[in-house]
Amino acid sequence: MKKILFVLLLCFINSFSQEKFTISGSIKDSASGETLIGVSIIDKDNYQGTVTNEYGFYSLTLSKGKHNIEISYLGYNTISKPLDLTKNITLNFSLTENAESLSEVVITSSTEKISIKKAEMSVNKMKVKTIKEIPAIMGEVDVLKAITTLPGVTTAGEGQSGFNVRGGAADQNLVLLDEATLFNTSHLFGLFSVINADAIKDLKLYKGGIPAKYGGRISSVLDVHQKDGNKYKFHGNGGIGSISSRLTLEGPIAKNKASFFISGRRSYADLFFPLIMPDNDNTAFFYDLNTKVNWEIDEKNKLFLSGYFGNDVFSLSNSFINNYGNAVGNLRWNHVFNNQLFSNLSLIYSKYFYGLELDFVGFKWDSGLQNINLKYDLKQYFNDNVSVEYGFNTILHQFNPGKIKPNRDDSKIEENQIAKKHAIESGVYVDVSQKLSDHIDLRYGLRVSSFARMGEKDKNIYAGSPVDYDADLKIYEQATPIGKKDYKIDEALKTYINLEPRFSIAYSFNNNSSIKASYQRMAQYLHLISNTQSPSPLDIWTPSGEYIKPQMSDQIAFGYNKDFKNNYSLTVEVFGKTVKNRLDYIDGADLIAQEAIESVVLAGKSRAYGLEFLFKKEIGKLSGWISYTLSRSEQQTKGRTPEEIGINNGAWYATGYDKTHDLSLLLSYKPSKKWNFNSNFSLQTGQPVSYPTGSYEYLGVNVPNYGLRNTFRLPIYHRLDLSAIYKPKKYEKKKFKGEWVFSIYNIYNRQNTSSILFSQDVETGRNITEKLSIFGIIPSVTYNFKF
Repeated sequence: MKKILFVLLLCFINSFSQEKFTISGSIKDSASGETLIGVSIIDKDNYQGTVTNEYGFYSLTLSKGKHNIEISYLGYNTISKPLDLTKNITLNFSLTENAESLSEVVITSSTEKISIKKAEMSVNKMKVKTIKEIPAIMGEVDVLKAITTLPGVTTAGEGQSGFNVRGGAADQNLVLLDEATLFNTSHLFGLFSVINADAIKDLKLYKGGIPAKYGGRISSVLDVHQKDGNKYKFHGNGGIGSISSRLTLEGPIAKNKASFFISGRRSYADLFFPLIMPDNDNTAFFYDLNTKVNWEIDEKNKLFLSGYFGNDVFSLSNSFINNYGNAVGNLRWNHVFNNQLFSNLSLIYSKYFYGLELDFVGFKWDSGLQNINLKYDLKQYFNDNVSVEYGFNTILHQFNPGKIKPNRDDSKIEENQIAKKHAIESGVYVDVSQKLSDHIDLRYGLRVSSFARMGEKDKNIYAGSPVDYDADLKIYEQATPIGKKDYKIDEALKTYINLEPRFSIAYSFNNNSSIKASYQRMAQYLHLISNTQSPSPLDIWTPSGEYIKPQMSDQIAFGYNKDFKNNYSLTVEVFGKTVKNRLDYIDGADLIAQEAIESVVLAGKSRAYGLEFLFKKEIGKLSGWISYTLSRSEQQTKGRTPEEIGINNGAWYATGYDKTHDLSLLLSYKPSKKWNFNSNFSLQTGQPVSYPTGSYEYLGVNVPNYGLRNTFRLPIYHRLDLSAIYKPKKYEKKKFKGEWVFSIYNIYNRQNTSSILFSQDVETGRNITEKLSIFGIIPSVTYNFKF
């Protein structure tokens, strides 16, 4: 026994006495100089490995001696490099795109897929090339519509903005564009996304197991990174489509050191209005602009300045003018302290604005919100088994609920500014990735967040609750304030501090299969107040405070991952999520220009649970995936006292974005270099809606009487989209290349019900219903080019 213990002790000491060294560096695209995110760097001899971070940096610690390093990335040629490691070294690599992508590529067991073994789950990545192949309405490539083909992700309905993740509301998603928050993600009231696919380098969606560095939302994080710009040569690309055109330019400012990137897009339906209706002054268009400048000062320092500007304009004969949009900017500094410590310092500005002008009423309305965010993130690679991310951020929020003013001299509207609101949101975090053995991998962390609601002018003071309850009529009503009080802007009215633990674990049976589990707690201090099924520009963002508490979410998930031969993969996950302090509006709530939001909402709770299935094939002539989600999303708002009935009589009811079944099937077939055929089939349970259960007559008008919320559903939704991409052979060896994209949205012309309207026939006086369908079959042609 003593001999055995002695041998084990010698082995233990030997394992720690082995001399180790670190290789580190960055990995880029050989043609453009763009850093690549998520590249695998693997020691083939012992299957140790890592991946590049969001800035293309990697660090891998190995024992002294000979190693066979393999660098692989989907769509690029793999590099194998023998290495005799005797000291810490910097190794930068440039990968070339795989020109033979049409042929089958067999991934052998020596090329380990790190994601199988890593404690990272409920995460989906999509390549821009894949997004551009998915058939889209009017040929307009849409990043947000593309992610709704993934399991656990839906939309409230056709032509509606935002997206829903695992039964969460649209405002519970954190959408980041180069680290800056986008508060509104849609153009033309939800028809298109504000994210221009031509400007995107990488996209990652976290549905669960969200790392501790992210905070502020409780459902998901969509982390999008823009292109840096080509450091070697000037390039351009663009497209002319049915609804919009776009142009992207990029190139070196100082070769190999600095580059620029600029991408613009504009719709032009408004340009054809005068041709169709010469006497019509209607206007409807959107535009956006993505920009970026980066400067590689030296191997250890990089500066980036990026921005996005977008706007929508909708006008009816200049009597109704509506415009809204986003503006964001980010100045950041990447610094490599040494081969094991990487840092990123960012100063970020985000703004969402909304304007409305009604000339026939005589007023102009402006509202919005903006924030300034200072964040500092560091990642320490201690050894081949342990890495730690840590950092902090502080956000200064300003909310402008609305300012109304007359837009002409004869207007009877008086100028009024609803009191602006201010808040400070902060967070500090630590996140550890640890490999316990060849089979067990962990990721655990803690985020400590705080939120301080700052002082404001004309703040309502109530004798009790801001929402009254009439026990006789059994209805909730706005309470009348007993007065108003001015507070200094540097005075904290209410402060919240929350602990947000995160934990994920992966157990791998071998290099091709694993089981995973995760738990996360997250806090959300901003609320989007809406009584529509999806966000609209009129909806109101409001901060937590004395009467409105932050939303708190707890989510657990379990999953199974399997990689098969011939590049097939399977992911199955189950999840459960609960949310506290989910706001619900009272019956009859008036949200437009509401100065006292706290008086029309009550705090409830919500829950969601479900099963997700994703079967995928990424490489070969025939590729694609099938995703299916079986889920439930419900909400409950009980009475605050035994005599109160709450909302919906205090019973659980389906949220407006609950979809029991959600199926997507995408296929891509590439028979040759000339042609690429794509299809997308979607089938969903109809969204929950509220219907009248009766009617009554009041002053000669027939008024519908609505029953409990969301007890009915719209008809089942389904459609099939097709597209074909043609690349003429004459462009193969030319600098100017072009391609044609032919697409048909909803090829069998399914009249999917968007909503049902209830009205009264003027002649007969009978109640009637009308089904509203937004889109039927829509063919389109787009010409894309690059030079």
